[in-house]
Amino acid sequence: MHTYEQDVHAWAFEQARLLREGRFESLDVEHIADEIEAVGRSEQRHVGNALAVLLAHLLKWQFQPKRRGASWEKTIKAQRKEIGYALDESPSLRPKLQEPRWLDMVWARGVAQAVNETGLDCFPEQCPWVVEDEVLADGWLPG
Repeated sequence: MHTYEQDVHAWAFEQARLLREGRFESLDVEHIADEIEAVGRSEQRHVGNALAVLLAHLLKWQFQPKRRGASWEKTIKAQRKEIGYALDESPSLRPKLQEPRWLDMVWARGVAQAVNETGLDCFPEQCPWVVEDEVLADGWLPG
């Protein structure tokens, strides 16, 4: 038997085999529960990362109108699709889009990315857009 601490990869496959064989008494239940929760956190991070990229590009779109181009527009569309797909696959993540603390963290990451890519430091402290009605809406772009 492999332990979680020795080799998590081998442990994972071994635990899957034990589950399929119905050998529940041999399972490492605590670590299995930890890993299942980690999957959920990973999905949440994925949506947050994609949303931060989307917000950064929307900020660049609004604050650098002379630099607007197909690349930014394609990135905006791609991030919206990626977020939409993730929310379809894990609808329980949708309430995160209304959670102020989580949105604040994602906004801060989006602003940091926009500052890093533009050199500008004029962006709002809080997101001025409604996430579901504007940010994620196909075709919507800030003025």
